[in-house]
Amino acid sequence: MEFRYSDKVLGMRPSIIRELLKQMSDPSLISFAGGNPAADSFPVADIRAFSDKLLETDPVGMLQYSVTEGYGPLREACRDFANRKWPVVKKSDEVIITSGSQQVIEFMAKLLCNEGDVVAVEEPAFLGAYNSMRSFGAVLRGVPLQPDGVDLEALEAAFAAEPKPKFFYCIPNFQNPTGYTTSAAKRKAIYELAVKYGVPVLEDDPYGALRISGEDVPPIKHFDETGAVVYAGSFSKILCPGMRLAYCAGQPEFITKMVTAKQGSDVHTNVWAQRVCERMLRETDMNAHIARLQAIYREKANHMMAQLNEKLSGAVSYVRPEGGMFIWAKLPDEVPAGEFARQCLEKKLAVVPGSAFYTDSAVDQPFVRLNFSTPTKEQIDRGVAVMAEVLAEMTK
Repeated sequence: MEFRYSDKVLGMRPSIIRELLKQMSDPSLISFAGGNPAADSFPVADIRAFSDKLLETDPVGMLQYSVTEGYGPLREACRDFANRKWPVVKKSDEVIITSGSQQVIEFMAKLLCNEGDVVAVEEPAFLGAYNSMRSFGAVLRGVPLQPDGVDLEALEAAFAAEPKPKFFYCIPNFQNPTGYTTSAAKRKAIYELAVKYGVPVLEDDPYGALRISGEDVPPIKHFDETGAVVYAGSFSKILCPGMRLAYCAGQPEFITKMVTAKQGSDVHTNVWAQRVCERMLRETDMNAHIARLQAIYREKANHMMAQLNEKLSGAVSYVRPEGGMFIWAKLPDEVPAGEFARQCLEKKLAVVPGSAFYTDSAVDQPFVRLNFSTPTKEQIDRGVAVMAEVLAEMTK
């Protein structure tokens, strides 16, 4: 039987990162390619204890269908969690629980984009976001990044150009893949431009709690007084990705539309995970848990940067990230990143070439994204040594 695929499906591209991760069954392969949390960061004991208790005291509530917008107590706990430092989720906002923040991105495109509509995106940016938007026929309009966030002049030009973007996608905290953090001044300016040109903002914040240096910066949503910003927070990086839990806050009309979209997608997010997460937020010291995560990532990031400085000084440059999971490393101009990644893989090291994170992935970019959260220190040592070996061979 021959299946006749839709034009949208034919236009979709597989994630190079997911394709690389398929090779992780090889125990000798070191991966700097993924974005997985550190294995020792998961609160296994608390998850087990709350799960056992809830299954004992309320098995039907844990195992039965639930409402699409999410378990009510968790939605309130998410509101409180988002507002723990600044007012972020307003009283006028509604909250929906989703199956990861990837689902928020998908619903944003599904609700706002017709075939051929434009979405303004940070460039480079999260490949999974690009793929979701393209799956609904969106055309991506890349806006270049600077170390303190998006280029504001370029952003205004992107907003002013016709056709007007249906929304703007950004990751202000420890951006994927660059690790850049958008300054407070630029966050406020992004919001003001959104209001001026009538372009909604999707603020994706999966890494915000994982700060390892510097001062916290309020989300763009903190400045929102008009309902222009849709905010996505995730528990994948601070609890565990296997629970597939995130929350989205925005103006009530939009969240109502998102609930309808979710009803046609998965009915509701995993109830077991929602109930356990709510207990985690309400009955554990989340500040202490986050501080432990920050210590783990600080140590790993500093170790990788020390190795890069020692073994690749003068050959590879990077902007020191203040948090998150990634280092965006610039290769020498004469070294094609795609070929560099291929040769590293031959030596059992997986890195992601920078072109994967651009709107036109066919154009080689002189960058590689390095993940420091997943590998051990020993793997970081060996992996950076492989990078140095490959670079030496390619620049003879």
